[in-house]
Amino acid sequence: MVMDLRIFVEPQQGATYEQQVKMAQKAEEQGFSAFFRSDHFARIGGGDPGPGPTDSWVTLGAIARETSAIRLGTLLTSATFRHPGPLSIAVAQVDQMSTGRVEFGLGAGWFEEEHRYYGIPFPSLAERFERLEEQLTIFTGMWTTPEGQTFSFRGRHYQLEDAPLVTRPVQRPHPPIIVGGMGARKTLSLAARFAQEYNAPFSSVQRCAEQFAAFDSALEEVGREPTAVIKSTALTTCVGSNSHVLERRLATIGRSPDESTENVLVGTGTQVLERLREYERAGIERVYLQVFDIDDLDHIAEIGETVLQRL
Repeated sequence: MVMDLRIFVEPQQGATYEQQVKMAQKAEEQGFSAFFRSDHFARIGGGDPGPGPTDSWVTLGAIARETSAIRLGTLLTSATFRHPGPLSIAVAQVDQMSTGRVEFGLGAGWFEEEHRYYGIPFPSLAERFERLEEQLTIFTGMWTTPEGQTFSFRGRHYQLEDAPLVTRPVQRPHPPIIVGGMGARKTLSLAARFAQEYNAPFSSVQRCAEQFAAFDSALEEVGREPTAVIKSTALTTCVGSNSHVLERRLATIGRSPDESTENVLVGTGTQVLERLREYERAGIERVYLQVFDIDDLDHIAEIGETVLQRL
């Protein structure tokens, strides 16, 4: 299997819709399989908030109509942000708008500050995972309920009664669900039960290998084969054809050439390709290349030409 490469952006750091759609179109032009974005409502790390936040599913719905082949999704939508009933409709609608190109990443949520900014409750970690589990049950239940029937659910945090399933995703039985995180127990258990992809983000080759070994055990406990779920990671990426270009790109995103590259991809296309091969040997099938400079479309082209096309 050839490793799958995807472009992943962080619009909360400062990006308009126009900047995001141009990046998605460039990624599609270069042959990347997917364009993913984070789901945050505030800049991480402080500083100038730029043009302000953009809503992930509004943005992806619009991008769906401006692209034709590239897959679209989130790493990760926070279960604290939206009620699962309306969100299931929104995701299904974007799947319709894209003619079946959506992938749905869902997590427990972690960034307390953005919740405080916008009056969103931020419960304890235990409750956030309870809500995540209930939401995953609701999404899979709603999207797989047979035609002509309704869906009901009574949990501790969410109750749905006779929901009419009018808005259905194009993909069957539903868009691929991605669960991510480095938790040792609950995250792995939920991914094993519900996910078509498990993402171990921003980790070294060794850490990924250890996490995926634990995940295989979690899959075995629920009766699923290790090959049933795609294993992926996300890595900050900066590629430059020479030291001058590389240093300029690193400076633009506030990084230094002297920083450790244990869990980032930095260097020429050849160097990055070698690092990706190490991750591939650790069992990783898919990598989300996190790029921060939303205006540097030449960067996407260079990654496409010097890394993607050589895989």
